[in-house]
Amino acid sequence: MRDQIIFMPGLLSDASVFVPQVAALSAFADVHVADFSADDSVEAMARRTLGMVEGPVTLIGFSMGGRAALQAYRLAPERVTRLCLMDTGAGPAREGEVATRGLLQAMAHEGGMTALAAKWLPPMLHIDRETDQSLIVPLTAMVERASPAQHDRQIKALLTRPDARDVLPTITCPTLVMVGRQDRWATLAQHEELAAAIPGAELSIIEDAGHFVSVERPEAVTAALMGWLGYGAKAA
Repeated sequence: MRDQIIFMPGLLSDASVFVPQVAALSAFADVHVADFSADDSVEAMARRTLGMVEGPVTLIGFSMGGRAALQAYRLAPERVTRLCLMDTGAGPAREGEVATRGLLQAMAHEGGMTALAAKWLPPMLHIDRETDQSLIVPLTAMVERASPAQHDRQIKALLTRPDARDVLPTITCPTLVMVGRQDRWATLAQHEELAAAIPGAELSIIEDAGHFVSVERPEAVTAALMGWLGYGAKAA
């Protein structure tokens, strides 16, 4: 039986942020990408993901999707055979996060998703790539495919996210914690703490990358996943 893998996207993200990874892994596994556009809680995202397939599954969660992956593990640890947490965190909403995200919500409603993308996306990239149109154009198009209502739902999910730090020491499946070294939203130090709290977790640092690591450094992310999953040896 082929492995089953589900990619779990972040805020306003869709399958477009995982295209190279899905293409590479599909040679070895049945690969799916969750759609969280209708969900307004991390719990709902976790349950949606677990309902996509039957049996054992590898979860690869990016940003908000990583938080949903931790909740899925809390709900059904016996089903999660491997877990990858990318540019994410485990704690509850931070001080000041409600206000910061509220400003972006207001911008989406007043100026539209293009205005939101122009404000939100640049700090999510490596600081040297804030104006890189090869990244900004497709990421802006991705944000424009969403709506202010979807943004509101996902912001609600993030602001009400459960504190998953108690889950970390209970994780027994192979776990990869991945982060772009220059991620300014979910920092390297945060991921070092995350990896240290999960028994046996591996930490993979993607050089020269910000928060949207799978888009900024697709080859490096794909290679890291292939090696961790053991598919690199099969390809050889």
